[in-house]
Amino acid sequence: MAECGVCFRHCRIEEGKLGFCGGRICRDGRVEAYNYGRITSLALDPIEKKPLARFFPGSRILSVGSFGCNLRCPFCQNHEISWSEQAKRYARSAESLRPEDLVELALEMRPRGNIGIAFTYNEPLIGYEFVRDTAKLANANGLRNVMVTNGTAELTVLEELVPYIDAMNIDLKGFGGRYYGKVLGGDLRQVLTFIEAAVKSCHVELTTLIVPGENDSEEEMRELSRWVSRLKNPDGEDVPLHISRFFPRFRMRDRDATEVRTVYRLAEIARESLKYVYTGNC
Repeated sequence: MAECGVCFRHCRIEEGKLGFCGGRICRDGRVEAYNYGRITSLALDPIEKKPLARFFPGSRILSVGSFGCNLRCPFCQNHEISWSEQAKRYARSAESLRPEDLVELALEMRPRGNIGIAFTYNEPLIGYEFVRDTAKLANANGLRNVMVTNGTAELTVLEELVPYIDAMNIDLKGFGGRYYGKVLGGDLRQVLTFIEAAVKSCHVELTTLIVPGENDSEEEMRELSRWVSRLKNPDGEDVPLHISRFFPRFRMRDRDATEVRTVYRLAEIARESLKYVYTGNC
């Protein structure tokens, strides 16, 4: 048995077993990435789809995902590879790529507008070793590295990655501890600490998905945006906030999609404190 040090859970994992996230395993008395290099998703996406609005706009980026996640968002749009019975099947059948293979593919896509590699779709931090090894090699070949993450990880993990990561979009899913703990199975304090550290080392943008009845109050958005306004990216610019519309899916089909006017109103409130506010899924 060994203890995983990636996130607040600090799972104690028995030999040969997986941790809560489904992406880390105990082998020979130590915890390692079970999903290392095991790819479920690969696409050349517009950078704005990450979403990143102020990082090489108009470019494309090779986006890659594995399987597993350390949260349990009931509305997950990538539940097939993050946390579900189907994700467990992917864990058994995913193709393996070496960091060298992925970097070579990214370089081949440069003529199509590719600027680098985005680690996304599932939670990349639970397999940070593959992100680190690939990003280091990509960096040496003049490619940009992006992470799309829930920010639920210890700073020791971030420290392994920051020398090679150029930009992140981090989910700040709300500003209430109950929502993070009871609905998402996460830890708001760890996410806030992660964001505060990340903005010191690379370009960061944040995304908040507005879920009706959970995090859609004007008061919460005002509190969230005021907190974000304290942050500055390394170039001294404000941190952009993406406010996105929820659609019912996966295990949260018990409510309607967020009203568009609600998203726009919350964006107006965020603009009281923030320079860069974007709306999504509207």
